[in-house]
Amino acid sequence: CLRPLFSGLLMREDNLLCVRRRRFVVTTDSAHTLRVYPNLGRQMVLTDVDQLWVADITYVRLLEEFVFLAVILDAYSRRVIGWELDRTLEAKLTLAALRMALARRMVWPGLVHHSDRGVQYASRDHTDLLKSHGIQISMSRKGNPWDNAACESFLKTLKYEEVYRSEYRDLAEARASIQQFLEQLDNRKRLHSGLGYVPPVEFEAHLAASCSMSFLRHREIYPSDGGAIVPDHAPAHRLDEFPAGYSSAVCSPAGTAAASPAGFQYAVQLSCRSRIFRRTVNSVLIGCLTSG
Repeated sequence: CLRPLFSGLLMREDNLLCVRRRRFVVTTDSAHTLRVYPNLGRQMVLTDVDQLWVADITYVRLLEEFVFLAVILDAYSRRVIGWELDRTLEAKLTLAALRMALARRMVWPGLVHHSDRGVQYASRDHTDLLKSHGIQISMSRKGNPWDNAACESFLKTLKYEEVYRSEYRDLAEARASIQQFLEQLDNRKRLHSGLGYVPPVEFEAHLAASCSMSFLRHREIYPSDGGAIVPDHAPAHRLDEFPAGYSSAVCSPAGTAAASPAGFQYAVQLSCRSRIFRRTVNSVLIGCLTSG
């Protein structure tokens, strides 16, 4: 048949290249008897970082073998907070990524870890580590990759912008290149439309700076010091009641800012209110316990 040859000649004349079909490697083994947890992330509306972590695994092709990459993202800031690259698909791959995330981040009450139903995430070692830190476990519905779309989308970006453009000779070379992409390029330089076109590290820095300023102003209105003078205009509220305009980080997790500067400022305001409320309640509780 001359059709493939003719097509090749036409493509060569127009300086076109075909996309090579790549071998697909299965990384999710959900055919196990371990406990599967319900999807808690579906209904979450995020207002701050460290409310929802999303995790997934993908493969990376070397010259003579495949290796596997496990990543954990903060769903609100899109920042890569944990990752591990190894030759194995056993639970120690995801455990290493989780330990990195735990070492880097603050675990707030109500934090949810979402993943697929793979045996690595359902393993006793992995679930016990999450539970020991008070992290709630969430898993996608069966055969539904859309439940973990944020992490799936990130891995696709990683493949097209880094992995498919490289030919790694060995694991060490792949680790160095992927580390550069994750820690320097994606976290610190790559602009994210959902964050108002700023990198995740810059987005989190804006949140921290804005919340620090808001907290200083908040202490004038809600002083936690027993000897402080409460202004007459300070509204009263119970410990189990949210001040007007405030949201609870424990009850709110996944709807990030719109892709605009206005959306970014709105996200900062929501995040600050969430953090201030948590800090205020903690201060009051500590004061009560200290005074007996």
